[in-house]
Amino acid sequence: MKGKKRWIPVGVLVIVGAFVLLVPRGGDQPPLVAEASVDLDRYLGTWYVIANIPYFAERGKVASRAVYRPRDDGRMDDLYFYRDDFGAAEESMEGVAWVVDKQSNARWKVRFFWPLTFDYVILDVDDDYRHVAVGHPSRNYGWVMAREPRIGEAEYQRLMTVFETNGYDTTEFLKVPQFPGQVGQPGFQSPDD
Repeated sequence: MKGKKRWIPVGVLVIVGAFVLLVPRGGDQPPLVAEASVDLDRYLGTWYVIANIPYFAERGKVASRAVYRPRDDGRMDDLYFYRDDFGAAEESMEGVAWVVDKQSNARWKVRFFWPLTFDYVILDVDDDYRHVAVGHPSRNYGWVMAREPRIGEAEYQRLMTVFETNGYDTTEFLKVPQFPGQVGQPGFQSPDD
């Protein structure tokens, strides 16, 4: 009986997670416009999460970053590192990602919790592979990531324009504190959220 009770919260989490991931906002939306061509070798590596649309798994996290690395089976490890606050120990979640559009390499599937998979669409990556906008077809999720934990305001606004062009409400994005001095600043998430 103890084993069954342990699985009930996990089952509820899976059902709620599937509902949240699959229900789009605002009815029918045109497909996201993905980057025309992504060089996976250049894309792999560490990306700091500069901003996102907060949701249950990342809301209020600080110093977060994603690390993509190749696997022997042709897929990629998707590792997410974060802190609950700057005084807390670093934690991580391990997922797996794979390319579903081999022509562009810009459309992926990601899985952190079996059996749920998540669409990952690279909307824009700059020529130097320093900044990226990543979206989800529902427009419920979006990320601005960079190779460094800071990004210039002009580049940030350029990426917000990419999201806006793709039907996002950019007022839903909040910046992720990468440094303690950013906590509590306007436009930033709070670890208490």
